[in-house]
Amino acid sequence: MTSKSAAAAARATVYGYPRQGHHRELKKAVEGYWKGQVDAAELRRTAEQLRAANWLALAEAGIREVPTGDFSYYDHVLDTSVMVGAIPARHRAAMEEGPLEGYFAMARGTQDVAPLEMTKWFDTNYHYLVPELGPDTVFTADSAKQVAELGEALALGPAARPVLVGPVTFLLLAKPAPGVAPGFEPLTLLDRLLPVYAEVLADLRAAGAEWVQLDEPALVQDRSPAELNAAARAYRDLGTLTDRPKLLVASYFDRLGEALPVLAKAPVDGLALDFTGPAAANLQDLAAAGGLPGKRLVAGVVDGRNVWINDLEKSLSTLGTLLGLADRVDVAASCSLLHVPLDAAAERDIDPQIARWLAFARQKTTEIVTLARGLAEGTHTIAAELAANRADLASRAGSALTHDPAVRARAAAVTDADGRRSHPYPERARAQRAHLRLPLLPTTTIGSFPQTGELRTARADLRAGRIGAAAYEQRIEAEIREVVSFQEKAGIDVLVHGEPERNDMVQYFAEQLTGYLATRHGWVQSYGTRYVRPPVLAGDISRPGPMTVRWTSYAQSLSDRPVKGMLTGPVTMLAWSFVRDDQPLADTARQVALALRDEVNDLQAAGSSVIQVDEPALRETLPLRAAGRAAYLTWATEAFRLTTAGVRPDTQIHTHMCYAEFGDILRAIDDLDADVISLEAARSHMQVAGELAGAGYPREVGPGVYDIHSPRVPGAREVTALLRKGLEAIPAERLWVNPDCGLKTRGWPEVRAALENLVAAAREVRGGLSTTAS
Repeated sequence: MTSKSAAAAARATVYGYPRQGHHRELKKAVEGYWKGQVDAAELRRTAEQLRAANWLALAEAGIREVPTGDFSYYDHVLDTSVMVGAIPARHRAAMEEGPLEGYFAMARGTQDVAPLEMTKWFDTNYHYLVPELGPDTVFTADSAKQVAELGEALALGPAARPVLVGPVTFLLLAKPAPGVAPGFEPLTLLDRLLPVYAEVLADLRAAGAEWVQLDEPALVQDRSPAELNAAARAYRDLGTLTDRPKLLVASYFDRLGEALPVLAKAPVDGLALDFTGPAAANLQDLAAAGGLPGKRLVAGVVDGRNVWINDLEKSLSTLGTLLGLADRVDVAASCSLLHVPLDAAAERDIDPQIARWLAFARQKTTEIVTLARGLAEGTHTIAAELAANRADLASRAGSALTHDPAVRARAAAVTDADGRRSHPYPERARAQRAHLRLPLLPTTTIGSFPQTGELRTARADLRAGRIGAAAYEQRIEAEIREVVSFQEKAGIDVLVHGEPERNDMVQYFAEQLTGYLATRHGWVQSYGTRYVRPPVLAGDISRPGPMTVRWTSYAQSLSDRPVKGMLTGPVTMLAWSFVRDDQPLADTARQVALALRDEVNDLQAAGSSVIQVDEPALRETLPLRAAGRAAYLTWATEAFRLTTAGVRPDTQIHTHMCYAEFGDILRAIDDLDADVISLEAARSHMQVAGELAGAGYPREVGPGVYDIHSPRVPGAREVTALLRKGLEAIPAERLWVNPDCGLKTRGWPEVRAALENLVAAAREVRGGLSTTAS
């Protein structure tokens, strides 16, 4: 069933593992450090213990080569910036105070210094901190973290492989630093960066590294000939170094395409390729390129981004084909397991029959080890595992949860007219102005207000039965009263109820829709210390009853100002869930859209004049290659319009997007046909406002003027300057004033001060305008 060479070579490995610990110990330690409750030594001890626990668990499970360097206090791209000395000038003073102080200043900013920009890691829900580079950037090697963590792992016994962000991806992810002249391309710094990587590689070899993994996921995107030539040059230079460990170049999230032969021909010692989803095309491409004779291939055949069990027999078939294409084939997940929760066995509340369908990081590790054993020793050695896997796959395929005839019939009956508003935007805008009577530069927030410890305790007490529903609702009403009262006193024009009843903007709705499963311990890192529990979209979707009307209506009863109804849009409901992989995403999006459409219509019937349907994931779900984008954007925008098109013309539909590159979806933003869109813009200095203006976007826009992912409070003068910059692109009658995103993660003192400054800035700029709203 297998060759002797495969038996000798096949090993199980992973590229990365969840960082947080079983009980989110890392989050608690880092936030304790920020608050002054944990000192640097204790934070480092906690981190070291978590790393050791991960390595030992992986080795015990049968992983023969554990990753190092994937652990991070905040973000692995930020770690890379530190490793190569790419420290912005404004953060050098903090770095001189101490490495942790400088590191967290780059991540979060201080009251006086802005942080690095944050954006999505390819098409995932993980966020990275964008390196800032310029023509004067001087790189210097600092391999201390990478060398220390390698030493920790080797001291525990298992073979260890450091994992680094590759030099080409690092530069392609970077942005020109503020003030750099237009036209500068960070990739032009490659020749300056490569000697620094060479120094780090030499340090790792001296510390005992046999292999080092260089991650180049940026090469799975459409790349120009110049960029491909840069990749070829980078790995020619690194591959021909005399003082280096063996080099394994990794890619994931999609097919390598035209970059595959470039890397296959490079003088490196192995490639790690994704063979799941759209990246399954790597198999055919690798064969066409002549394989990897004399090299190591790490085959990512277990999906590292979703939570469904692997089809072991299908993966073994792929692995069997790959045996003829490389000198040695090892088995891995498709990418780092950072993107999935830690352990499905901890989910005691999920139906055991359904739980059999799930694989989190620990279960995926077991799958990888099982496949490696089957590949090396023959499938007869894993016969029991294969039989159990077949039964679990059949159970899922035949479940009533995955096939609801009523839901499917309603989705099939949708017509084009169901996704179109009854009136064109200019007519709607006039009706909305007459109905809402808002001032120029109306102020609002994005939805959530601080989630206090008292709120979290109340939810926990309700779950545990320590309080009843009536007492819980009284607590929520009290919080809504406080939020509404503050907004009125601060002078906000369009209010929100603050979402105190919501644990998460996706999970809250998922728990009220059929077809979704909620986890109790399924935490996944979104950015820094922000962890989310993505629900599992397991079956057909429907809405048993209203989900938000009760709380929005209560808030509206407290004020004469409009209170926004707040919903999460269908694309984001998919993107921030672990979505089913047994039907097209477009079909699932339509089911979710119909459920949300019912909620939108109920909000309008209850008196809501402004309804916001957030789609922050529209950009992040964009296929990495251009060939798949038109089809995706067609069904994604159709799903949004299906959600919102049933309202009257005088009901104002808002949407919101954050922390993504918007330039390549401007047409799709227009196709949403929302009346108002709010977007992240503070860290990017209003870049998106200019992009929308340049694209001729005709509707109202709220580019964010308050970066809520940093604890710093922007002064009124700073907000005023951003507003005036926004007015250079967007006329006053179409410009809104709002934060970048929801305020859930911030504390009340900073929120009060920041929003008061925001209102003051809006009034100052408004007072200086000569025009008035028509």
